[in-house]
Amino acid sequence: MTVDSAGSATQTTDESPQVPAADDGPAGEPGPQGQPEDGGTEGTPGDTGAAPEQESSKATRGKGTGKSKAGARKTRTVELTLTVTGTADGEWQAELKHGSKWVAKGLDIPAAAVSRAARELHEDLSAPIDEVIDAAREQQQAKVAQLEAELEQARQALADLES
Repeated sequence: MTVDSAGSATQTTDESPQVPAADDGPAGEPGPQGQPEDGGTEGTPGDTGAAPEQESSKATRGKGTGKSKAGARKTRTVELTLTVTGTADGEWQAELKHGSKWVAKGLDIPAAAVSRAARELHEDLSAPIDEVIDAAREQQQAKVAQLEAELEQARQALADLES
């Protein structure tokens, strides 16, 4: 059985973060160099005193397009893929991938830990995993009963040889 989970606890938005530029003050107030916000110099209206490249980068830097809400932030998405694999014999392994890079492969984990983790994550995960674990438990109990019967037969054979 395989259970995959990729980025289930993350949220994403398409909105740009609102980050004010370092040299912008409140509207109409001078920035750190004593210049008004509009980029003009005092005493020369209309003359920005800045090169076109600087002016355009200053106008767009840290200012939204007007579409996003004030204070909206873009959430960074992290992609993690956890694969838990179990066998009918009750052996469980886990593998973890971060994006396309393997973090861990082939880690042996106890069935009880898988059951606890599934219960913690969600009951929709817990029920099918517990069914697999219960089936493996029943299979192991049957195997133990068979081995105990064989052991009893071997003891009886040994007792017959000693008498």
